[in-house]
Amino acid sequence: MFKNTLYFDNFPLSTISAYASRINDELESGEVGYYHLTDTSQILVNESLEFIKGKEHIKNIVLVGMGGSSCGVKALRDMLFDEKQNDRKLFILDNTSSHSFLEIIKQISLENSLFLITSKTGSTIEVISLFKLIIAHFNIKEVDFHKYFVFITDINSKLHKESENLGIKCFFIPNNVGGRFSILSAVGIVPLCFCGYNANSLLQGAKACFEDFFKHKKDELLQKAYHYCTHKNANINVLFSYSDAFKGFNEWYIQLIAESLGKKQGYKRIGLTPIALIGARDQHSFLQLIMDGPKNKTITFLKIKDSTKSLHIPNICFKFLDSLSNNVSLHDLLNAQCDATMHALIAENLSVDVIELEKLDAWHCGYLMYYYELFTSLCGIMLGINTYDQPGVEIGKLILKNLLEGVKKG
Repeated sequence: MFKNTLYFDNFPLSTISAYASRINDELESGEVGYYHLTDTSQILVNESLEFIKGKEHIKNIVLVGMGGSSCGVKALRDMLFDEKQNDRKLFILDNTSSHSFLEIIKQISLENSLFLITSKTGSTIEVISLFKLIIAHFNIKEVDFHKYFVFITDINSKLHKESENLGIKCFFIPNNVGGRFSILSAVGIVPLCFCGYNANSLLQGAKACFEDFFKHKKDELLQKAYHYCTHKNANINVLFSYSDAFKGFNEWYIQLIAESLGKKQGYKRIGLTPIALIGARDQHSFLQLIMDGPKNKTITFLKIKDSTKSLHIPNICFKFLDSLSNNVSLHDLLNAQCDATMHALIAENLSVDVIELEKLDAWHCGYLMYYYELFTSLCGIMLGINTYDQPGVEIGKLILKNLLEGVKKG
């Protein structure tokens, strides 16, 4: 069960139905491929499981990727910590930091590791640089590359061409699927299958979200996107996630919203600014600003209903310390903190909604991630921008290449 409750007034469907029509047009056009991954990635699950079959010696999967090639996988690894069917460890190298590189490399040995070099364009300089560092660190001979590396990229990209040159297995991302919308493509499905996560259930959850929106015409998502995009005062959306398991998801949410919705429109600058918090910890830092600071924020609460595995607070009493939480589960305490904070913000007349997951499993994670991809697409349509490009990022990449050329010449 996935439930989204909106604590603000709904708009008449006649006001927002045009946006539903436009996203249907986008779906039917075939130009935006992530919509269809719930179906097309089924064959990829079988291909991934077939490839890894019989490779019991592999104990470590190391994904090397940046941005859209890593954020979603990190989110699912964190959320599905309790749902694995083998003992393979999933490591993620997603920064050109010597500290991060050495911290992961020292935990693995070459003979029981497989590296997933992931780049949609096949030319991400950070990914290619880390690929070369791995080769040099382990002194891997070219003739053995196929044993230790798998490439995930677009068809006909530079990385694809190199895979053919080196004899390395390649899994493909559809050309019409953007990087930050690629979690249900080979970017996510391949490492999840290799590490024993339930990729089929993930796709089924995403498919349920697709059907709720496009087939059953549930309008909570449409109402939410329109309210947040047309809010007179608030252009900051705060995601307040109540569990440490959502840490990676929060990072993915920030990348998805920021890179998709921060755009120029002529001389006008448009966007929703994402902020991601973890409850209840961040109630003791950022909450004060939301409560009493400028009312320029909308707030989404994210919580998990199931608490069957939660620890219970013991019935220990002290003379000077309160006993309010005695015999209460930690999970129930966490959700009570979520509800209390939510109602305090509603009382301040802030725009609030809450997402409730029945439990944290692959199905609900698939639904949640597809929900936010749809939310982002809807917001892009409502803001009148191109949701799927990132011209500001491309400028930085060009400057980096010029700087590196200068370093070489120097």
